[in-house]
Amino acid sequence: MLHIALSKGRLAKKALGLLEKCGVDTTFVDMDSRKLIFEDEKQQLSIILVKPSDVPTYVERGVSDIGVVGKDTLMEQSKLLYEMLDLGFGACKLCIAGPVNKPQSAITNANLRVATKYPNVARSFYSSRGQSIDIIKMNGSVELGPLVGLSDVILDIVESGATLRENGLAVQEEICDSSARLVVNKVSLKTKAERITPLLEMIRKALEA
Repeated sequence: MLHIALSKGRLAKKALGLLEKCGVDTTFVDMDSRKLIFEDEKQQLSIILVKPSDVPTYVERGVSDIGVVGKDTLMEQSKLLYEMLDLGFGACKLCIAGPVNKPQSAITNANLRVATKYPNVARSFYSSRGQSIDIIKMNGSVELGPLVGLSDVILDIVESGATLRENGLAVQEEICDSSARLVVNKVSLKTKAERITPLLEMIRKALEA
């Protein structure tokens, strides 16, 4: 059986739509159900719905052969897996943002305080320019950081920028683009090549079309 891990929510819906375009019947997956594992014996296919941050772990550990997850998550976790395709959807940017009209250069703290869900990305980004920072790991709304004096800036994904504007923040720097990526377990790519390789080719053609 081929096991696919999908990020719950919009990415899963987009991924299922893409699989349908490739001739895969995904009607056995009920997105309105509380179930997390859906199996189709006829297609020998299993779809697992997990938290976005858990997809790389499922794939790296071989619980899932294939996964769909955002590039931002892959950058943060650096798992041992193959990143095969940029699926294009779920597009956003990883950015540094802070209070409007207060650039980073105006901040006098010896160590810039950065609130983020991506501590490894933040550490790597600022280290590359030789700047020391105080990383404040957050799991909720990082936009609150500068508003309550917890941080000077935030590092987060930005889509439309509406949330930033509504909270008096603005993008100060763009780090990189992010979108949904298809990843594959290293062992599975060899042992299940007869299933995975044709599927990858069909997805490539669907994306080109």
